[in-house]
This record gives sequence, C-alpha cells and structure tokens, in this order.
Amino acid sequence: MLLLETSRSNAGFRVHPHMAGTVLCSTFLFVWIGTKMMILAHHIKAFSYQEFNVYLFGKIFGKVANALTFIILFGVTAVMLSGTGTIFEEQLRLPYQLGIIISIVLCYLVMTKEISGIMFVNSLVVPMMLFFTILLVVKVVRIDNIFDIVGWQNQQLYNLKWFVSPFVYAGLNFAFILAVMVPLGSEVDDESALKWGGFWGGIGLGFMLLVSHFAMSSKMPEILQYDIPMAEIIRDFGRFFHVLFLLVIYGEIFTTLIGNVFGISRQIQSLYNLPKSWLVLGILLASFLISQAGFTSLLTYLYPLFGYMGLILLIFLAAQRMPRD
Repeated sequence: MLLLETSRSNAGFRVHPHMAGTVLCSTFLFVWIGTKMMILAHHIKAFSYQEFNVYLFGKIFGKVANALTFIILFGVTAVMLSGTGTIFEEQLRLPYQLGIIISIVLCYLVMTKEISGIMFVNSLVVPMMLFFTILLVVKVVRIDNIFDIVGWQNQQLYNLKWFVSPFVYAGLNFAFILAVMVPLGSEVDDESALKWGGFWGGIGLGFMLLVSHFAMSSKMPEILQYDIPMAEIIRDFGRFFHVLFLLVIYGEIFTTLIGNVFGISRQIQSLYNLPKSWLVLGILLASFLISQAGFTSLLTYLYPLFGYMGLILLIFLAAQRMPRD
C-alpha cells in the first residue's frame, strides 16, 4: 500500500541530474516514517487522520494540522483529476474533459465500496507497475549510462536545494497518504504485517523511482516537453505496451484520487452528519473546477507548496515516540 500511495506524484516526475541520491534518501524515509505511521495508527486506533493529527500535535495545533492536511488532500485530488485528463489529451489524443468526467464517474462508483474498493484497485495496479519497472531495467537502463549520470550528480552534491528536496518530497507524499494509511494501520490486526508491508513497500517504491530516473535521464532533454514523460519512453516498446502502460499510469493516478476522496469524506463526516453519496459528489465537483487550471500548472505550483507543508507533519511524526503496550 505504501508503495502505491507514495508513487503518485511520479506521474508528473521531472528529471534532474542529481536525483539518484535524493531517491535513496526518500526511500529511507518512506520505509521508516511510513511504517511508523501505520504502527502508530494501529496503536491509537485512529478512525481517520483527524484523530492521528490530534495525537501528534495536541488538540489546539492538531486542528491546524488537520486544516493543512485537508488543503493538501483537496489540492492533490484536483491535480490527480487533472492528470487523468492529461493522459487522455496528450497520450490518447482524446478530449481533456472526457478523461476527467470518466474518472469522476469511476471514482464515485468505487467509493461505494470504501476502503475495500481502494485496496482492490491497488492490488491490480501494483504488479503491473513492477512489471514495467523490470521492463525498463532490461530495455532502457544501461550500466554505462548509470555511471555517467552518477558522475554528473557528484559534481552537484553540495547544492542545498537538492539536500532538502528528498525531505520535501517525502513530506508531500506522507501528507496525502495519511488519508488511507492511517485507517489501514488502524484496521489491520497483525502489527508484523504492517512492519513488513512498510519495509518492502518503501524499498519497492525506491527501486521504481530510481529506475524511472535513470530511464528518463537517458532520454534527456527531448522528453521534458511532455507532462507524462515515462509514457513517451514506453511508446518505443510498441503500441501494445504503450497502451498497457497508460492503463497502469491511469490506475496509479486513480488510486490516489479515490484515496484522497475517501480521506476528505471521512473527515467531513466526522464533523457533520452528511449523506455520503452527496458528499463524495460534492468533493468531486469541487475538484473538477480546480482541475480546469491544467495538470502542469497545478503540479508546478501546488506540489512544492504542499511539500513544505507536509514537511511539518513529517518532522512531528519522526519525533513522536511509539506508545508502549
């Protein structure tokens, strides 16, 4: 679960020459903090991220943290919805609005199943994403290319911006996976399953990000013109693999979309007694309006802002001691 939920921002992945080191650092954070988040939620039996944030920050600052989390979830939901439209427009040459409308309908249907529906969609996407990662290793990534890129990276290791970036990236991901990971950690009975799931999920995510980085670096700079550059790399493998990969990317974006809607609806329902069907529909329509700004614009401005906001949550979670049984 950690593997899928933290990989969504890779849909708008941008290549930088010294990113390999940041991926390794982010992988460590995914394993450590992701596992800790689920185990802590398991111990305190948090129904939603609202109870989780109150536990971390206290009653007063917990409300501020919940407000920040809500803003991030809502913003990322709009970004993901916009991303589905971009797949239709950029890769399939179909109307942008068609992709968004189809995604809204599918999300509404899946949300009727709540967390079981989210887990089912994830179980379909994870194996396929791992398959394409291995395919990239075999077809695209070369040892000599890796050494060239790493040599280039070593010249820029002291750039402060790229020292901070893995923490901001991890903060962004953890801010919007709270919506699903906290209820998941609370509902799973076996704590050892959470530990191993967090460990292998973080390792798997790091592996996929690292392979994606080297694959895209090998195609620089021509792929920078695309909003979804990985799809252009897979296009070279033939139409069948390209279409299959688009389904996987769509699945990744879609699982983040339904996860965020699930988290937002749970928080609102904990405060107000509203019909769930109408609440979900309202969230999706509000996200639809924001998504009209476009995938690239939303990704460029919202993700860095949300990353720094999420970094605050990350620091408090890292400093929190585990409760004793």
